[in-house]
Amino acid sequence: MNTRVNDGEPADGQRLNVPPTRKPVRRRTLVDQVVDAIVAGAARGVILPGDRIVETEIAQELNMSRVPVREALRLLESQGLVVSSPYKGVRLNPVTRARLDQLSDVRVALEKAAARRAVMLGRNKGSALAALERKTEELERMAARQDSYGIASADAAFHRELCRLSENEVLCQVWETLARQLTIIVGLSTLSKPMDGIVAEHRALLSAFSRGRLSELDRALDEHIRIQNDALDFEAIIEERRRLRDLQHASDSPPRIGAA
Repeated sequence: MNTRVNDGEPADGQRLNVPPTRKPVRRRTLVDQVVDAIVAGAARGVILPGDRIVETEIAQELNMSRVPVREALRLLESQGLVVSSPYKGVRLNPVTRARLDQLSDVRVALEKAAARRAVMLGRNKGSALAALERKTEELERMAARQDSYGIASADAAFHRELCRLSENEVLCQVWETLARQLTIIVGLSTLSKPMDGIVAEHRALLSAFSRGRLSELDRALDEHIRIQNDALDFEAIIEERRRLRDLQHASDSPPRIGAA
């Protein structure tokens, strides 16, 4: 059975599959698989903000019972990715300029604090810096593949590592509550923004971090997170994607939703 959404079907012609995990740190549960599948679909623009997410259809698409799907949707709701309302069901949370500004404010504050503390601890050199370099190389690999979800996940991994270098567990936990929303936003940005540009932004941020000049680092994070996001009209990106999706639905047999 196809997993449908309220505003027509996407043009990808793909199923809602679970993206592979290379090095799991723990045994992945069915809930993890559902969460990853929904985030992957949203990051690729397969499921769009405002689309209805139907529990029974996802369960059939992923060949599992409704119980883990229900638990996954509750988790995603607690993290602000989906919203549930009477008579309307569960929908992917809309992406508005106001919400993007709020996310940017919190993210900039967290990552500036993390980067500054990492520099003060001397974690902007040696093996610590090499770890961020590896994350940047993964961004380059995903850009070469033109993989929206891949580059969005690599982007999250880079910033997760930056936060980890602060050795501030509370900061990392708070940042993690935003991580999946950020993955979706970065993925959607690739519908309009060249992936090479995303890689270049991380290269510039890595260089500023390695130099350890705090005022420069603050400016680099503002440029990367706030200014670059402000340059994109996400609502227009989403509407154009929806238009193309509806045209595909009108002209062809209903395509299937899913991750590449």
